[in-house]
Amino acid sequence: MQKRVIAVCGKGGVGKTAFTTLLTKVITEDQSAGKLLVVDADPALGLHYALGRGSIKTIGTVRDEILRVAEEGNRQAQEELADRVDYLTAQVLDEGKDFSFLAMGHMDSKGCFCSVNDLLKGAIGYLTGEFDTILIDGEAGIEQINRQVVENIDTLIVVTDSSLRGMKTISHIKEMKDQGLLPFCKRLCVVFNRTKNDVSKLEAFAKELNLEVLGCVPGDDELEAFDSEGRTLLELPDSNPAVRGAQDIWKKI
Repeated sequence: MQKRVIAVCGKGGVGKTAFTTLLTKVITEDQSAGKLLVVDADPALGLHYALGRGSIKTIGTVRDEILRVAEEGNRQAQEELADRVDYLTAQVLDEGKDFSFLAMGHMDSKGCFCSVNDLLKGAIGYLTGEFDTILIDGEAGIEQINRQVVENIDTLIVVTDSSLRGMKTISHIKEMKDQGLLPFCKRLCVVFNRTKNDVSKLEAFAKELNLEVLGCVPGDDELEAFDSEGRTLLELPDSNPAVRGAQDIWKKI
């Protein structure tokens, strides 16, 4: 089975995490997707709540532990910890019945720690190699997706609403792609989220940019009710319009 790496990005407030959760639901129902790993690469750490996961450990905590031992421990302790990086990283992997979850977390320590980051990237690479489909929920800035998680992304999905700021985000990312600043990204697409009935203007805008539109996820009262009640969107019925929109998008991916 060929590995697929899908990353989701977009400006704050467009429903990126909700869309990632919907896509997770759809992928877990597709046996051809194989083993699924969902990665929260956003330091805000909101995805595990949307997925209905409890308290979690993050890659950031592993990094901080490495730095602590490097600063306080003796040479033997440092060498022993270096040998345990793969093990420590595996310990923050939250394995579930339908998919596994990995949170990158934030980094408390400041400054450049390239050797530590390289150690973690190698460990993360080992983990991600065990999965067939990797779905990444990234922050608005997309460079960190490549730096922290995987070497290459098959499909980068920019999620946007119909706001002017959302459109400008799309334009900016497309410009970066055209300038060769996203060499790790093979395919750049857009998804319009929380749409109303008429999406013709949105589609025309994407066409002007020569951007592939994967589809639209309509605004939905049931989804908003789940969100406000703190219920995971994984429990939405397949008949829900937003879920159906995500199903159509997955088929195109």
